[in-house]
Amino acid sequence: MDVVLQCTPFIPEARAMLDLVDQCPEHVQKGKFPVIVIEGLDATGKTTVTQSVADSLKAVLLKSPPDCVSQWRKLFDDEPTIIRRAFYSLGNYIVASEIAKESTKSPVIVDRYWHSTATYAIATEVSGGVQHLPPAHHPIYQWPTDLLRPDLVLLLTVSPEERMKRIQARGIDRTREEAELEANSIFRQKVEVSYQRMEMPACLVVDASPSREEVLRAVLSLIQDNCH
Repeated sequence: MDVVLQCTPFIPEARAMLDLVDQCPEHVQKGKFPVIVIEGLDATGKTTVTQSVADSLKAVLLKSPPDCVSQWRKLFDDEPTIIRRAFYSLGNYIVASEIAKESTKSPVIVDRYWHSTATYAIATEVSGGVQHLPPAHHPIYQWPTDLLRPDLVLLLTVSPEERMKRIQARGIDRTREEAELEANSIFRQKVEVSYQRMEMPACLVVDASPSREEVLRAVLSLIQDNCH
């Protein structure tokens, strides 16, 4: 919030973002329905899977950054790293209040949440290869104590070759960081290892290479086993 506040003189949207944060209750509580986060690099089928899972469970589908701020995403993506990070971090806190509200009425599926914000930040800040990442169980891999915690986090993974094939087939607009993932396999490895080191909650890895139907079945079965 401090970073975004300092941006208000030259980024008018920063003020609008802080207004949204001010509207969020200070302490949000999860409702009685399960909250499941689905994470994954681009082209792992995340968007398709989140939609299918939400349909199957009659769940509300939310994403981070949430719709109310995603129109400013491009603007903040072009800013220096510290400002970009603050935008994505705050987006998680805004979506947390939506999760709290919706999880009182139905299951909630979240397309990306804190883990992706953290893993991309870690991979960007740490220069050199995977060996330079903070060791497993380092506090940086812990969930923030003041952020609503999901019941389950699933990480969709596909091989780098399969991902490249899918990305070329889609011809999509990518964020600067997604472009970096393609250009730089070391960066991608740092993101993937950081994901695997996240704790409380840890990510359960799902192989997203098989057909859409098989991946959906695997995801639904993990949800059934882990959310009661």
